[in-house]
Amino acid sequence: MTDEFDSPIAHESRDEENEVERDDAARASRMSHAATTSADEDDVEETIGLFGGHAASATSRFNLSKAGRRARLSQIFSIIRRYDVLHGLTPVKLRRMLEDLGPTFVKAGQILSMRSEILPERFCAELTKLRADVDPMDFELVRSTLVSELGRPLDQVFSHIDPTPLGSASVAQVHRATLLDGREVAVKVQRPHVQEIMAQDIDIMRSVVKHAGRFIHGDQFVDLASVVEELWDSFREETDFLVEARSLSEFKANNADCVYVDCPSPVMELCTEHVVVMDYVDGISISKPARLVEAGYDLTEIGTKLVDNYATQVLDEGFFHADPHPGNIMVSGGKIVFIDLGMMGRLSSRYRAVMRQMIFAVAQHDTPGLKDGLLSFSTGSVDDVDHAQLLSDLDAVVAEYGDMSLEDLDIGEFLGAIITLARRNGIELPGTVTNVARGMVTLEGVVDEFLPGVSIIEIIEQHIKAHDTPESLMREEALVLARDSRKAAHGVLGAAAQADLAMGMLTRGQLKLNMDFAGSDDPIDDLSHIADRLTTGVIIAGLLIGSSVLCYADVPPLLGEVSFFGAAGYVVGLVLALWLGWDIYRRHLRRRH
Repeated sequence: MTDEFDSPIAHESRDEENEVERDDAARASRMSHAATTSADEDDVEETIGLFGGHAASATSRFNLSKAGRRARLSQIFSIIRRYDVLHGLTPVKLRRMLEDLGPTFVKAGQILSMRSEILPERFCAELTKLRADVDPMDFELVRSTLVSELGRPLDQVFSHIDPTPLGSASVAQVHRATLLDGREVAVKVQRPHVQEIMAQDIDIMRSVVKHAGRFIHGDQFVDLASVVEELWDSFREETDFLVEARSLSEFKANNADCVYVDCPSPVMELCTEHVVVMDYVDGISISKPARLVEAGYDLTEIGTKLVDNYATQVLDEGFFHADPHPGNIMVSGGKIVFIDLGMMGRLSSRYRAVMRQMIFAVAQHDTPGLKDGLLSFSTGSVDDVDHAQLLSDLDAVVAEYGDMSLEDLDIGEFLGAIITLARRNGIELPGTVTNVARGMVTLEGVVDEFLPGVSIIEIIEQHIKAHDTPESLMREEALVLARDSRKAAHGVLGAAAQADLAMGMLTRGQLKLNMDFAGSDDPIDDLSHIADRLTTGVIIAGLLIGSSVLCYADVPPLLGEVSFFGAAGYVVGLVLALWLGWDIYRRHLRRRH
């Protein structure tokens, strides 16, 4: 990981690289300023659970009000009516509607694109195309925002600011500028009121999900609630640019020893909650493979080193870029440069070890190991998990993907299957896991489209093997052994305490036995029913055998040539047999329903 690209240094203006295709995505910003203009500060109300115990301060901070909510709701319903959703919603229509609804709904759509248990696969595939590119802000609005945030005239900070933006997204806009000391920088300015708009939208979403859940029961609204929570967490990080500035510093420090990966350095004294100033980077976006080849770069080398570094971010450092799309990655001066760190994720050392365990479990067809890893990720209780069903589901996943060659493995589909399976079995996964999945899917799309010939999963496997030295494996095994030993010791002590309690109750005659059969709501009733059936079966058999003996011996009285008691026994036995058959069939139908 310390060798540079063998290709020449290339410098190309960032201005030429904003030719990204868009289909009507510019609509999303037209509502970016209007939604909060009608907010009435004297009409503030407490939101429904969105901000926990800090509702009052949060509503004041984000200017949430009844008037603002009514205006935004009217706007939302107007857009929904325009798309005539009651008469059907196609994947393309859904994507365009979310783009029209604004940045919050675009972000929600991006999250839903990874939730195939909520939306059909074709909808998820279409939502991956969501972009947040919008019409640029007026430059005078940018200037006034900068003056307000920096607290001084711009000529005391910059010698020049280019009025033409380098890029314009739903949350912020970026301009090239020159500091008084001659340093070239990129200035990222947040759109005014975007925090209020997004907070208002999330507040509305949460209210809708909460109230709808009272009338429509099922897991669907639990899943939608988790989407809203994930959206809220993402909103808080993405709209606080001081978080991005600190992320730039941390990412640069993490990659200080890697000569082929870099990111811009922030100018911390000029960074605020709504403005981040960082080094300007000249280079070629990886979405321009032809230009990279013309400049002498090797696409396979770029792809291999990009994926290997991403594996380092996720599995070794636990601090990774959660949105590695082409617009966020450039090649400049023989280095891969991540230029936008607005969305970052973290994995604890424990989660990183579990992820390695799961990757190898799939490769080795170790379903129990895969199950243990999945349960380790759960943020909730796993007491009610049906382990037999979970193992059966995981068997199907391992059977489908375990024998697949690395070149043919669709990692996005695999991760989606694991996440869907977990939620179907009641396993609550932390948001950081879905961040990893989303990042891996995005990176795989980048590699497949722009850097062909690179197998992302093969590089990750090689990375794990190369970095799992005997010393690191022994250290990791020692940690696992220590954790398991501690868990086992607590289990033994707990079992001893329970055994002492049970023996005490037994000697006092207070011990009672509770039985629970899988798939049975009332095991005692089921046992009683089984006994009744066996008794009835024995009676039927006795009647048939006894009747046969009576008929054979011609025991009087006779009906013609047949014993009356023998014939009566046959009739009673036949009736009981028919009743028993009907009872079995009826109970079977009841269980199915």
